Amino acid sequence: MKKKSMDTVHVDKKEEKRAKNLQLISSTREIRWDKLDNTAHLFPVIAGESMSNVYRISVTLTELIRPELLQQALDIVLPKFDGFNLRLRQGVFWYYFEENGKPAPKVREETTFPCRYIYPNRNNSYLFRVTYFKYRINLEVFHVLTDGMGGINFLKELTYQYLRLVHPALKGAKGDALTSSTSLNREDSFLKNYRKSSEKGYQTKKAFLVKGERLSPGEFGIMHGYMQIPELKTVCHKYGASINEYLVAVFIWSVYRECMHGTPSQKPIRVAVPVNLRPYFNSITTKNFFAMVSAEFHPVKEEYTFEEVLRTVKESLEQQINKENLEKLFSYNVSNEKTLIARAAPLFVKNIAMRVVYTQSALANTSTITNIGNITVDEAYIPYVEMFHSCLAMSKGQHIKGNICSYKSTLVFSFSYDLADASIQRGFFRKIAADGVHIEIESNGVNYE
Repeated sequence: MKKKSMDTVHVDKKEEKRAKNLQLISSTREIRWDKLDNTAHLFPVIAGESMSNVYRISVTLTELIRPELLQQALDIVLPKFDGFNLRLRQGVFWYYFEENGKPAPKVREETTFPCRYIYPNRNNSYLFRVTYFKYRINLEVFHVLTDGMGGINFLKELTYQYLRLVHPALKGAKGDALTSSTSLNREDSFLKNYRKSSEKGYQTKKAFLVKGERLSPGEFGIMHGYMQIPELKTVCHKYGASINEYLVAVFIWSVYRECMHGTPSQKPIRVAVPVNLRPYFNSITTKNFFAMVSAEFHPVKEEYTFEEVLRTVKESLEQQINKENLEKLFSYNVSNEKTLIARAAPLFVKNIAMRVVYTQSALANTSTITNIGNITVDEAYIPYVEMFHSCLAMSKGQHIKGNICSYKSTLVFSFSYDLADASIQRGFFRKIAADGVHIEIESNGVNYE
């Protein structure tokens, strides 16, 4: 029999000790449980290998990642985040969360494509994973846990802890404590802020869907476009639009030109735009708290100008992004959840109904573009942080998605896709460049021609 090396034995003993310590801690207190928020109920029902419902937020540092210290950082930070230290359970009427007393998932070098489905039984029952590649730390989260704001919270604290281990001088007086700006709030803000409603707020009419040859099974395309915010603001000011309105409109313009070739269509191009509800309802929850609005353009005549497309997009978003309408959107869903019939129905019946509703709403959108905003880091860590990125997994009928985030003066628009043809991406960046914004493009190369 082949003998283990002394290094391997040493590592195994350390892992065994770590597991025993965590089991001892969990055995001395009652295991807690928690309800899923209103939006989270959907994700376990529809998630699978082909539609993972996993998003990624990553941070690029100025130094190569040291995996052993990243694992230590995760071991220290995870017990402080009740919202990540969870596993998913299936009850008779609902899914629910239960505290996970197992060791933190193993930090691994990235060797596969992003946003893959997370199998809890291969991940110590956790619903997130941490990987690294050269200078980059990746956090991938099953959306049932939290939305992008909750993911940023966790990734920043993980990064801070990692940098304190690499550079002990950063510890200062606070040691390994979380920063004061990091929320641990687990309020269900949907439930707190909803108003009884019977009016459906989401779209169900079918939209134009982007189709074509797919990448090889398992492949996942990523393309980043880097832009300087001052240049982008100048262009947006010229058009009288916000950065978000402009970028969504450019995407719709690209689909219109590259897929419809400027001709009329029976179906509209409709882009789902998630809106962070926290600023509208004074919430600091780390559970999901967002609503979906839709930017729509329906070409019913020959040849529209970009200005016409932008005007339509701008008007549709302005009409929807206000507190009254956002409240209506999520109140309909919460009201349905609270009906006696919904509460009494067994889980398998609820799952069937949710799949039907999801399919209707998913096919009502051409794509999804989410903007997680400007990410800031505490001053002490700024010299070590180069950039943030984010991307979304594919969903039913949507084979190309966009994600926007910025850090310091740089904004990055990231495409995720599983289509072999990259003409939409090229048309998107070509339009922005034509408007006077310098763009640097980076890709994972799945569809180099």
